[in-house]
Amino acid sequence: MTNQLRGVYPEVEPYKTGRLKVSDIHELYFEECGNPKGEPVVFLHGGPGGGVSPKNRRYFDPDHYRIVLFDQRGCGQSTPHAELRDNTTWDLVADIEKLREHMDIRRWHVFGGSWGSTLALAYAETHPEKVKSLCLRGIFMCRKKEIDWFYQSGASFIFPDMWEPFKNHIPESERHDFVSAYYKRLTHKDPAVQLAAARIWSVWEGSTAKLIPDENLMHDFDDEKFATAFARIECHYFTHRAFFKTDNWLLENAQKIRHIPTAIVHGRYDVCCPIENAWELHNALPHASFHIVKDAGHSALEPGIAHHLVETMDEFRKLK
Repeated sequence: MTNQLRGVYPEVEPYKTGRLKVSDIHELYFEECGNPKGEPVVFLHGGPGGGVSPKNRRYFDPDHYRIVLFDQRGCGQSTPHAELRDNTTWDLVADIEKLREHMDIRRWHVFGGSWGSTLALAYAETHPEKVKSLCLRGIFMCRKKEIDWFYQSGASFIFPDMWEPFKNHIPESERHDFVSAYYKRLTHKDPAVQLAAARIWSVWEGSTAKLIPDENLMHDFDDEKFATAFARIECHYFTHRAFFKTDNWLLENAQKIRHIPTAIVHGRYDVCCPIENAWELHNALPHASFHIVKDAGHSALEPGIAHHLVETMDEFRKLK
């Protein structure tokens, strides 16, 4: 890392927003920022179920890039809110293609962090000919060991104080499988039962996302609308192991994308998604640049991580 950290680009407003109907049930919100005639880049948000925010626009040079952001099924401004029907990884991969075609884009850069890195890999391995580059942060591949680490036993040893409310919401008889216990509550017919579980699930993640816990971030994750979509959709995907055919599907198919320019950025002290994930992906994609941020956790908002994301996308401006 250089001594001088790069900050993100200044705030930018969309020059276009719209909605795209992608199924009988789902309609996506999307927006475009930056240069309408620039190099297209699509931002894939985390969660699943997190939605996009204005901060997500700022990793890209707005003079160079045509920046495309959208809310995945069931979250943010997409509708219906917190809907689990017809909501799988492969539905989202198909949605990205529908959005690309709708915007008349031939190929684009793909940028994703956390769950966004999962989705970026799934999309690239399905449609490698459509991907110009991959910028991946906070690597998550939705494998059993990753889910167990964060929602059963592992992260709880590092944040026992934050874990206590998450644990205590579930009766002792059900604590052998917290994901299943929460899924039962997050899909309960009583909205009050859903919301109580959703807030606790969501705040647990918000509490652990940064190297230094951030009260403002925890407050954002406690928001009723955000927490409901975030927790329900995350738990739905984790219960079904992201709908992959095998637990290690993304690594097993990594050879399909070894020709794509790729950067991996990961915080050394990422508790949500341990750095072992990034190391395994780096070994599967040895051509990728690999940046370990020595003083960061999981969040893209942390200075060292933001620095490498901006630097990477600036470097990718040179690609032909």
